[in-house]
Amino acid sequence: MAGILYIISAPSGSGKSTLVNQLRSLTAGLEFSISYTTRAPRGSEKNGREYHFTSRESFEKMVQAGEFLEWAQVFGNYYGTARHTLKDAETLGKDLLLDIDVQGASQVRAAIPDAVSIFVMPPDPDVLATRLRNRSRAEGSLSEETIQRRLSEARREIQNYRQYRYVIVNDVLDRAVEELAAIVVAERAHRNSGYADIEASRAIQIADRCLEANAKERLQPVLASFDLLRTATATV
Repeated sequence: MAGILYIISAPSGSGKSTLVNQLRSLTAGLEFSISYTTRAPRGSEKNGREYHFTSRESFEKMVQAGEFLEWAQVFGNYYGTARHTLKDAETLGKDLLLDIDVQGASQVRAAIPDAVSIFVMPPDPDVLATRLRNRSRAEGSLSEETIQRRLSEARREIQNYRQYRYVIVNDVLDRAVEELAAIVVAERAHRNSGYADIEASRAIQIADRCLEANAKERLQPVLASFDLLRTATATV
């Protein structure tokens, strides 16, 4: 069944890109929205593959023309999703996956309430810092100031996890990929008149464990490691 919009968000360095790439290789009928950004390409990134790289002037003209479904400024750079991506996916008979930050996700949920939102968490700050440093080294630049800024931003973003329907902890890659793929299958089954074969039934069970409302025990160690457990408890 085509027409489902999936939103996936995560702090920088959480392994979201790896998860999305794995999901796309395993799941048919899923179109990936390539965002626009004003930041420079990293490493082996190519224009039109990871992002549409553009100038601030061009991006701002697109904003003024109302061409974005959502857009935000993150770490001094613009990121945005063009409105036409939804119609393009529909024309192809596919579901659409948006890889966007918490600001953009909030805009999309407001515009499209039935979108399926998924938040990916790193297991703890130490693992996140290691991933950020490894990525920075691979890109040929390492700034401890940047690492600390991204860790601080990650803590702020994680506080928004309750706004998402599903939450995945990316501590074991294979399990996180299985959970993400299960969410896609489960949502398709729910919207296909509730029909579920054996494979879909198993996916629904896995996806149900990832529902934010059902994942409290799983999330407690992560929230505690980011010193957010008290904050989460206070908002219950």
